[in-house]
Amino acid sequence: MRIGELARRVGVAPRLLRYYEEQGLLRPRRTSSGYREYGEADVDVVHHVRTLLAAGLSTTTIGELLPCMGADGERLIASCPELLDDLQRERDRLTAMIDELTGARDGLDAVIATAVPDEEPDEVPASSAGRS
Repeated sequence: MRIGELARRVGVAPRLLRYYEEQGLLRPRRTSSGYREYGEADVDVVHHVRTLLAAGLSTTTIGELLPCMGADGERLIASCPELLDDLQRERDRLTAMIDELTGARDGLDAVIATAVPDEEPDEVPASSAGRS
């Protein structure tokens, strides 16, 4: 299939598929005229990439991880145990970011809780009464 069809099937822009190719995540065949040709397996690869990006992994880490994923994309095959340490470090990094964001949100909640409005939201100021 050509890039436009793959893009439609996986719900991303062709430009993004070209980016995945630049990053080494997709390796389409090229026709004699230079067109990219994708196989059915590339549909799964793009879905795996999207899932791993959503999990916060970098394209570099994803590039290392993709060859180690089982056909279902949900588990690592036994030949890549060294990646578990990298994934744990990535998880720890995400946890630290979540903790930092939670602290920032809590601080903002405290500022909001101490804010005193100048007037009640349902109260119409006397100077604007009667205007539309």
